[in-house]
Amino acid sequence: MKINSIVSRYLFKEMVSPFAINTLFFTFLFLMAKILFITNLVVNYNMSLPKIGLMLIYIIPNFLIFVIPMSVMMAVLLTFLRFSSDNEIIALKTGGISIYGLLPPVLTFCLIGCILTALITFYAMPWGRLSIEKLTMEIAQTNFEIGLKERTFNDNFKNVMLYVNRIDLKNNELIDIFIEDGRSEDMGSTIIAPRGVMLFEKETLSFRIRLFDGFINQVGPKNKSVNSIGFNTYDINLDLKNAFSEIEKKGQRKDEKKMYFNELLDYIDNFKNKNSKDYDALFELHKKFSIPFACFVLGILSVALGTQLKSATRSFGLGLGIIFFLLYYLILSLGYALGESRFYPPLIGMWVPNIFIGSIGIYLFIRTAKERPVNFFAVVDLLERIKLHFIKER
Repeated sequence: MKINSIVSRYLFKEMVSPFAINTLFFTFLFLMAKILFITNLVVNYNMSLPKIGLMLIYIIPNFLIFVIPMSVMMAVLLTFLRFSSDNEIIALKTGGISIYGLLPPVLTFCLIGCILTALITFYAMPWGRLSIEKLTMEIAQTNFEIGLKERTFNDNFKNVMLYVNRIDLKNNELIDIFIEDGRSEDMGSTIIAPRGVMLFEKETLSFRIRLFDGFINQVGPKNKSVNSIGFNTYDINLDLKNAFSEIEKKGQRKDEKKMYFNELLDYIDNFKNKNSKDYDALFELHKKFSIPFACFVLGILSVALGTQLKSATRSFGLGLGIIFFLLYYLILSLGYALGESRFYPPLIGMWVPNIFIGSIGIYLFIRTAKERPVNFFAVVDLLERIKLHFIKER
């Protein structure tokens, strides 16, 4: 395989710009998917803009593990689509450089993407998740009202409906409180109190409302009983349904998704009894390697697609590339879902997408190197004919 350093540098530089643009674009799209979450934090939980910015920074690593492989794929695909449409591939072949001679800069580019993705999965993702947990704890300790609104039914608490007529922020008091507690299957409770305060238990990371001079109406549908109880002081513990879900209770084992790479290896090495948590840890370990390796799989596939689609429009090539990436992600999600049910070992669940898409990529690459074109338009035409057939039958 002949390697031309000038061509390799030229090809590598051509891939850098599309990679940067695609990374920014896809990161922006993923962040837009969180717009409702961000709006909820600003409107309901009174979070300041600096904390919103920190929250977004902590969330971004969860996106980048997919954004970087996808950007690598799109960068390689766009570069080879341009080379094909401008007949630069033909010119290079005429100059004695085969398609194999174009692999070194592509593999180098994929290696950089693989290393970046691996660093994110090894360190940035656990850092982001732990930072979110720490930030949510700070918010929970300082924002006792938890986004409560006056004269509005609040369902942020699990199986509890809360209504507060007025909130005295100066004294941190709740005035005229109505609570419907449906956490018990045998007994439904309605609590009414003229006054109460909200407390945060730092040790247990839980919220509690202390009510004064109210009464409780209890209705048991099974035994058809009704009770009414008055009280001077009554405490009700609350579990949040949506907000602050990242907080871990004190004494719980650290979640495998929040473990750094060395911590995950130590945990797996110290397995005593095989259980579901051990299985999840193995899945997380293989995930940290399989997703970065996807940069090579998608990169080689993109070389073949970009070279084969010389007569296609750029939009068609990009669409086909996105379809292959979505297929990879679909198989990965399916593998993770089946793996969680212990349908097969973690090794298979996390590496099948790479094997499947990689086999397609290698097959197309070999055909490309042997000047055997693949008619992708025939597949599109076949799908169109099938679609028209079903329309006519209807």
